Amino acid sequence: MCSAVLAAVGVIVLPMAATAATTGPAVLTRDKPAPAPLVLPGQSGLPGPGTVQAWGANGQGQLGDGTTTGRLTPVQTTGIDEITAVAAGESTGYAMAYGAVQAWGDNSHNELGDGTTTDRLTPVQVSDLVDVIAVGAGAHNGYAVRSDGTAWAWGLNNHGAVGDGTTINRSIPVQVSGLTDVTAVAGGLHTGYAVRSDGTAWAWGFNNAGALGDGTTTDSLTPVQVSGLTDVTAVAGGVYRGYALRGDGTVWAWGSNSFGALGDGTTTNSLTPVPVAGLTQIIAIAAGSNSGYALRGDGTVWAWGYNYEGQLGDSTTTNSPTPVQVSGLTGVTAIAAGAYTGYALRGNGTVWAWGSGAGGALGNGTTTNRPTPAKVTGLHDISAIAGGGLSGYAVY
Repeated sequence: MCSAVLAAVGVIVLPMAATAATTGPAVLTRDKPAPAPLVLPGQSGLPGPGTVQAWGANGQGQLGDGTTTGRLTPVQTTGIDEITAVAAGESTGYAMAYGAVQAWGDNSHNELGDGTTTDRLTPVQVSDLVDVIAVGAGAHNGYAVRSDGTAWAWGLNNHGAVGDGTTINRSIPVQVSGLTDVTAVAGGLHTGYAVRSDGTAWAWGFNNAGALGDGTTTDSLTPVQVSGLTDVTAVAGGVYRGYALRGDGTVWAWGSNSFGALGDGTTTNSLTPVPVAGLTQIIAIAAGSNSGYALRGDGTVWAWGYNYEGQLGDSTTTNSPTPVQVSGLTGVTAIAAGAYTGYALRGNGTVWAWGSGAGGALGNGTTTNRPTPAKVTGLHDISAIAGGGLSGYAVY
């Protein structure tokens, strides 16, 4: 299957978890009822603030629950809390807390950044990263932005997706060459993307079909500027394509246009950015393998491109080269995408999913594809979401 990629995840500050203390065993007397059992966050099915729930495929441990058992409904990722942001690669999860990054799942190409190639069924800390303010992921790479505006990357580097001027896989983070004042990062398939504070977008790595947006199809081992874009606020990466959100609420796309994934009404590749047709007042973007997603300021969600599994959410399985509205969703505050699945977080704290149910990616207890959104089972009070290849993630 094609790899899943997603947009850089913003930092969401969560309240600190409460700490319970006891001074010794309770003493019972005949005239006093037994005290209620103490329930701590994360116990007895009660998630604590900043814990992560995950569902779907788990063959490499990407749910982080200590097993490789796929889950049709959410389970808690083990041993992490106070999480403020999540991201996901094809079979790897990432979470940020207190300026550090935790990772779990597939590590065959150094995706975990822990100095090994050993898969991890529970989270481990990414080595040598401090003061992190944003985290992102490509199919086989992790990305982070530090408070000093530098960008860092690790993982598979055969096409230069790490951006350090080499093609050597990196088992621990290295600095992406030449980038300063970075505010956001994202990854595609063998490609990295970044936004600088001056509103420019930058890309590096594999340039098949023009995925770097610099007017060429030449790979670049270090960042090059995406042509013609200004006032960029966010980026996302798909399979051989990039997306950018501008401050005026428009969305732009470049690279491979298979299935109409650029959203410009054609299936013609573009080596430089073209506007996604008809989108205005957009506040967030996300990317699946061959589909794009946008959230409007009115809380509606729009999608375009490949739709074989229903990932456009418009009640059909017909590809669309221009955006269509995802059916029945209102009050949405955040979006994410897996390879063939869309996710939305509503203002009431519930999570909804549509498209491929393979591996349990919809989190609704089935593996049946859905061309319209269905609620992910049991989630409430969610603050952030992410999508991996065939897995979903949510932060309480």
